[in-house]
Amino acid sequence: MHSNEARGPESGDPSDVSGDGESTVEQLAAELAAARDALDALRESGLREHADLENQRKRMAREVEQARRFANERVLSDLLPVFDSLEAGLAVETADPAKLREGMELTLKQLGKVAADHGLEPVDPAGASFDPDQHQAISTVASEAHPDGTVVQVFQKGYRLNQRLVRPALVVVSRTPD
Repeated sequence: MHSNEARGPESGDPSDVSGDGESTVEQLAAELAAARDALDALRESGLREHADLENQRKRMAREVEQARRFANERVLSDLLPVFDSLEAGLAVETADPAKLREGMELTLKQLGKVAADHGLEPVDPAGASFDPDQHQAISTVASEAHPDGTVVQVFQKGYRLNQRLVRPALVVVSRTPD
C-alpha cells in the first residue's frame, strides 16, 4: 500500500469533504466566536478597571487637596482665644503700663500653650554649648568668663516642631581671647 492510499479522514486531508469536515468548520467557528466573546469581555473588564483606578486617583487627589487646605484648622481654632485676648487688651483704655504688661504676658503665655499643645517648642540655648545643628552663630565675642564655644547671647529664639528644627536660634558664641 502506498502512503497516498493510507490517507483517510483522520489524516487531515483537506480534499476529504465528508460530513466530519462540516462539523469541524462549525466547531472552529464556534470556538472562534467564543474566543472573540472572551476577548471582548477581557477588554471590557480592563476598561472598567482602568476607569475605577482613574476614579480612585481623582478621589485621592481631592482628599489630599482637602486635607492640605484644612490641615491647620485645629491649630487656628486653638488660636482664636489668643486673638480674642489681644482684641480685648487693645479695647481696654488704661494709662497703667503695669496692667497692659500683665495682659500681654498672659496672652503670650496663652499663645505659648497653644504652640506647645501642637508640638512647637522653643530653642533658647543661653549658656549652652554652641550646636550648629540647632543654632546659627551671627558673631563671636572674646570672653574669659565663658568657655570657648558657649552661647553668650541669644538674639532670636529658635523653634522645633515635633523634634524637627523649624528655625535655628540666632546666637553670639564665646571664643578664647587672643
